[in-house]
Amino acid sequence: MKELEELGLTRNEARVYSALLDLGSSKAGRTAKECGLDRSSAYNALNGLLAKGLASYAVIGRVKWFQAANPQQFRERAREQLALAEKIVPQLTEKFDAKKLESNMRLFKGRKGVKTVLEDVLRNARKNRMFGSEGQLGEEMPVFAKKFVARLEKKGVKVQSIVRKGRGIRNARHREVRCIPMERDSPVVTNIYRNKIAIIVWGREPEAILIENKKAALAYKDFFEFVWKHAEKDSTK
Repeated sequence: MKELEELGLTRNEARVYSALLDLGSSKAGRTAKECGLDRSSAYNALNGLLAKGLASYAVIGRVKWFQAANPQQFRERAREQLALAEKIVPQLTEKFDAKKLESNMRLFKGRKGVKTVLEDVLRNARKNRMFGSEGQLGEEMPVFAKKFVARLEKKGVKVQSIVRKGRGIRNARHREVRCIPMERDSPVVTNIYRNKIAIIVWGREPEAILIENKKAALAYKDFFEFVWKHAEKDSTK
């Protein structure tokens, strides 16, 4: 049901939709019982599903019998939302750019926050200087990690990565690796690109800090290049 919530349903709507799939068609009272909801909450969820086009009902003997819509409707909703986003995002971007501060810092929470920041890397980076990765992205978000790397390669983004000596990370088509001695693993990964610094702090609930400041980014780049110049080329030793 968590996936249904990520598709835009409330928790109760997700529970009711799943119950309707199991029941086939059902009266509101039986649906509420199946979900473990009171009748009022079940009715609210049913009305929400009706408004979203994800449920329907037929009146038989003055009684409403509810039924879930075909799950393919989620794909149709996604297509409609994508079409709407394509239409309005350029207008919203103009407003955002017009009012955007020359220097700002934003904090993001959780895996969705990390994804938001890395999507910014994909949109804006021509070259990404990365420091401190211990492979956390692949461990914590394996599906997104594969897509992220594939999209970096497709866009031709060059990655320079400084890692802890002994990590065993080798060069790849899009990535050049150097290493430095470090006593212990680091939970912090820093990405430097364009005029931005993206810092990801991995933990039970990861956090991501996105800094947009030309002078700060230049200082980080200069420091990175200094360390890069003195780092070892083989990280497997």
